[in-house]
Amino acid sequence: MAKLCELDIIALTDHNTCKNCPAFFEAAEKYGIIPIAGMELTTSEDIHVVCLFEHLSDAMSFDEYIEANRIKFRNKPEIFGRQQILDGEDKLIGEIDDLLINASSVSIDDVTEVVESFGGICYPAHIDRDSNGIIAILGTLPQHIKFNYYELHSKSSIMSYSESFRIDPSRFIVSSDAHYLTDIRDKENYFYLDKDLDADSIRRCLFELLRRKRE
Repeated sequence: MAKLCELDIIALTDHNTCKNCPAFFEAAEKYGIIPIAGMELTTSEDIHVVCLFEHLSDAMSFDEYIEANRIKFRNKPEIFGRQQILDGEDKLIGEIDDLLINASSVSIDDVTEVVESFGGICYPAHIDRDSNGIIAILGTLPQHIKFNYYELHSKSSIMSYSESFRIDPSRFIVSSDAHYLTDIRDKENYFYLDKDLDADSIRRCLFELLRRKRE
């Protein structure tokens, strides 16, 4: 679907797991798409945070850490669906028994430090949504936590959120937050990167951009 939407680079950010990232890398590379390993982490406050990793190995190490630091209750597939682990050919190779949407023990105050310790970057997810958005949960954007970026689901929200929270519009990332294939959007939001570089270099350039500190 990403290929049909003419996307060049995409991230997989399953809830509280990176276990499908190896298959995602294998499949994406077959279609000439640059993959980014990630996770949509649920903090202890029930806030969703996008976590991205330049290297797949770092994402898998972070996955092990979160596996040991999330609240575990048995999944009910008849209610929440099966939590499948696939290979690069879409074949089932495993299944996660504990419900993945539960919170982890990582707090919003500590999340940047924890993610950076695994070589990653992070930013609050879909802050313009009521469901698990940082503003919906806390009522505001805490000033003592300096995120480099904030994710919006809708591009039309940029100016209103920029004015309300005094954030430079360039610090917003607009993402599809696609939970279904049909939610994946066409190539309408982008970063300026050198497309003539190889995949690893493009990925490195993206993370250099994402790591630039806010003034």
